[in-house]
Amino acid sequence: MAQLHIKSGTNWAETYARCRTAAPESFDPGSLRNLIGGDWVPAGESSVHSSPIDGTLIIGPPRIDHQTAVDAVALAAEQHAIWRGTPLAERVARVTHAVDLLESQRDLLAMLLVWEIGKPWLIALADIDRCIDGVRWYLEQIPRQLRVGTSEERTPLSGPVSNIASWNYPMSVQVHAELVQILAGNAVIAKTPSQGGFHTLTLAHAMMHRAGLPVTLVSGVGAELGDALIQSPQIGALAFVGGRSNGRKVAVTLADTNRRHILEQEGLNAWGIWEFSQWDVLAGHLRKGFEYAKQRCTAYPRYVIQRRLLPEFLDVYLPMVRDLKFGHPLAVADDDDALPVLDFGPVIHATKATSLVSQFEEALDKGAAPIYCGIREDGRFIVGQDTSAYIAPATVLDPSTSWSLHHAEPFGPLDSIVLVDTEAELLAAMNVSNGNLVASIATDDPDFATRVGHELRAFKVGVNRPRSRGDREEVFGGLGASWTGAFVGGDLLIDAVTEAPADVTEHLFGNFPSYSKLPVR
Repeated sequence: MAQLHIKSGTNWAETYARCRTAAPESFDPGSLRNLIGGDWVPAGESSVHSSPIDGTLIIGPPRIDHQTAVDAVALAAEQHAIWRGTPLAERVARVTHAVDLLESQRDLLAMLLVWEIGKPWLIALADIDRCIDGVRWYLEQIPRQLRVGTSEERTPLSGPVSNIASWNYPMSVQVHAELVQILAGNAVIAKTPSQGGFHTLTLAHAMMHRAGLPVTLVSGVGAELGDALIQSPQIGALAFVGGRSNGRKVAVTLADTNRRHILEQEGLNAWGIWEFSQWDVLAGHLRKGFEYAKQRCTAYPRYVIQRRLLPEFLDVYLPMVRDLKFGHPLAVADDDDALPVLDFGPVIHATKATSLVSQFEEALDKGAAPIYCGIREDGRFIVGQDTSAYIAPATVLDPSTSWSLHHAEPFGPLDSIVLVDTEAELLAAMNVSNGNLVASIATDDPDFATRVGHELRAFKVGVNRPRSRGDREEVFGGLGASWTGAFVGGDLLIDAVTEAPADVTEHLFGNFPSYSKLPVR
């Protein structure tokens, strides 16, 4: 059998050269540029970054200092003052042009996602497509969503929207949100994540800038930039996606400002399995759940199972987990071969992989039973490549309540199974993280699903199916510590980044004081 190698035309040097050709204004030979005040500027200090797929050294983000961030916000506010007066028809035309330009760079954007954050090829393409298709839906719906021509017509916010997002979905979460915010009449500011996605965002914002959109893109350390991007009185709203630790700090900062905000944070999403027999239905959902190594906010890393159903669950779970395909996303035996179809590649970096292994061992040391422990060397790798950011799937049974992941999501392919004997125990185990984005009940009893579903601290509850973020008609949010602020998606996303007329009473739905809460299930 021929040894695997990186498919011709996809190595990092060739990928970066394509970026230089596609957007020379944004990509210098040895560094990226920041987009400030409508110009691509060589501000900031770039460092070397390691790709998780094989340790290849790539250019890191150009980190600016605090004063440069303050200046960038001030310039974005000037852009906002002009853009908010731009007629809707012109905004629609320019956003449509931007989406067309993004679509023209679809393959290159996906290849950047592969190198920067380790997404397998087909999963990377899906991220780009969700962004493009989602924004096209808003382009069709925006006149209705803004109540154009009515006495309740909505207008842009008083200042630009600041976006601070995690590294895992730079297109379908961050760029998608920015384009919708712009369509609604706001200038936007975006900070690149420090762990990856900065090349992808640079190319995407180059296309957005060419379409004449009021975008700002900066890179830097949160401690240096946070004051400017979160607390500046010139900011009209903040959209934050990340972990609870940083999200909590942001929430405290915003507590007394009455500023619009969307704080999406992690939660330990779980499947609850009770009086269930449709195992063939569940099997497909279990495998799909491992997509991108469960590095997403709507992943389900915990299964809370009625004790007597454990054998039937393992009959479908173990064959699935043994069959998962992981490895180098660009490795082929022959250049004529298509890129491999994988369930996942690496996790975001070697430190994360090491942490997950340690947390698996910790669970065993505290009394959990090892249900499955995959072998990293079984992955699909190139001989001699750096595999330090890879981890095989693993599963533990009944981990101790003192386990470090008892209340927290692993953000990796490490599952846990908790056995319960009563409905009360099931609810307690599923609600252990004080708020989730999603949860699901697998049961043959619809009355049980309804009763338990209303007690779960999750924004979306699925019955015999998983739930997802959703970018169009369906809104998205969380309960408890997983969410603070306005809901995201559909009409309510537009409401979150616009204002009602002064003489119209506004009900901005969300999980913060003084606003109504939207009942969703």
